[in-house]
Amino acid sequence: MADVLILNGPNLNMLGLREPEIYGRDTLADIEALCRGRARALGFAIDFRQSNHEGELVTWIQQARGQVRGLIINAAAYTHTSVAIHDALRLLDGVPIIEVHLSDPKTREPFRHVSYVEPLAAKVIAGQGANGYVLALEHLSGLLSGKDRVRL
Repeated sequence: MADVLILNGPNLNMLGLREPEIYGRDTLADIEALCRGRARALGFAIDFRQSNHEGELVTWIQQARGQVRGLIINAAAYTHTSVAIHDALRLLDGVPIIEVHLSDPKTREPFRHVSYVEPLAAKVIAGQGANGYVLALEHLSGLLSGKDRVRL
């Protein structure tokens, strides 16, 4: 299993096509390549996945228990609706979770202001586009090396 699991929620498979003025022109494949390069430089092996199905994301989180050192998640729309993903993330005892968003949900429609992931995240990185994933990997590296404290 990988050191770091990177999960992406619904509609992120449509990046580059879907509202590029909000989400940018990078595709999910571009973001994955960016993550693989940075993870390699940091000494991490990553498992990068995307699903449009809430239950599949929940299953992957459950399977990660005891198998990964860190988790990065862009739950996309499920960020604002999924108690199931929140509850699954709670199972990752001591595993730092970084929440990532390409745009900044807190500056958008009011229904996007609530995150069910944020209370469990050691860090939230929003509004940084594809580079947010790189920042998440770098922050996670600091947490895992003991240079930063993990907030659980």
